[in-house]
Order: sequence, then structure tokens, then C-alpha cells
Amino acid sequence: MARAGSMRNAGRRIGLLGGSFNPAHEGHLYISHQALARLGLDEVWWLVSPQNPLKPEADMAAFDSRLEIANSVAWDRRIRVSAIEAELGTRYTADTIAALQNRYPAAGFVWMMGADNLIQIPRWRAWTQIFNTIPIAVFARDSYDSKALSERAAIRFRYARLPERAARLLPDATSPAWVFLRIKSHPATATALRQSSSWPTDRMN
Repeated sequence: MARAGSMRNAGRRIGLLGGSFNPAHEGHLYISHQALARLGLDEVWWLVSPQNPLKPEADMAAFDSRLEIANSVAWDRRIRVSAIEAELGTRYTADTIAALQNRYPAAGFVWMMGADNLIQIPRWRAWTQIFNTIPIAVFARDSYDSKALSERAAIRFRYARLPERAARLLPDATSPAWVFLRIKSHPATATALRQSSSWPTDRMN
């Protein structure tokens, strides 16, 4: 018998934005709105990670605090803040994607990430599996774009890159498939927010 969640998400085009969200900010919202418009998505899910394996725990705010802030930032009803990685017990992106595809087999998922992560993705566990199992949308980020498009991941999967004008075809594409989207930069960064005097220290672990 199909799960209720599987039926509810059948045929929906859903962007997955993973990360620490330490904290969530207007830049995440901006990227999500760009994805909804440029890729023709129905929803974007913010997958708040309990702990990014590539980031130090010492600088990470408490998980519940990060979820709370993300929910306050994601005012758009098409953006869903999710703690599903904690529920599933997954730590790595490849495992999270596999679990979501198994749970919602009729949904059309797209993985979303910035150009900085396209540079970094060869450090991720089972990174080629990610490319081979889910379409990927890469969003431009100032100072990273040229390097991202000339590094290992972009070269390895250059044959699977869609032209930007075909971005709306990505959610229905057979993997591997990815697109690079040139967008205006947004000034908000999690690092700057954490360093500001307005970031409360009691949110930290």
C-alpha cells in the first residue's frame, strides 16, 4: 500500500536544498524563489542537517534553534522546512536522496546547490552516485563560478549539462542531468550573520 505522503507528492516537482542553515537567511529564500520560477517547481524543501560532516560542530547552533529560525524565514507556503534527515537518521546527502526517492517514488526531485558546492562535491560521500540518481541545479555565486565550471565535477559530467534555456526540463530529465543557472548575487550569508552582534550566543550548542 502506498504511503499517504507518497500519494500527496505524486507528480510534484520538488527542489531539495540541503544544508546546515546556520542560520537560515534571505539568501536561502532568494535561491528558493529562483528555483521555483526557473525550474518550474511546485515546492522547495529545506533539509536542515543535524550536523554537516564537513563542518565543525563547535560553530553549529542547536538543531532545534536552526529549525525554528528556518521556519521563521520561510514564509512562502511553497517552501517546506524539514527535519527529515534527523527522522531518517541519514548523515550523507547520497543516503538522504536515496531515502527520499524510496519514500516518495512518484515525486520529481531536483537537488539544489550553489557553485561553491559544485567545487566541493567531489569531497562528498558517493558524489558520483548523487549525479547519477537525481537532476541537479547549480546556482551561480560570485567568485566561485569560473572555478566551479572548470573543476572536477563539471568536467566529469560535462556531457550531462543542459543549456540554461532548458532549465524547466530538468525536473523531468533522466539522471545524470544538471544545469548551471546564472542569477544575481544576494548579499546575505550565514557566516556574516553569525559574526554580527545580533546573533545570540545562547543559540549555540
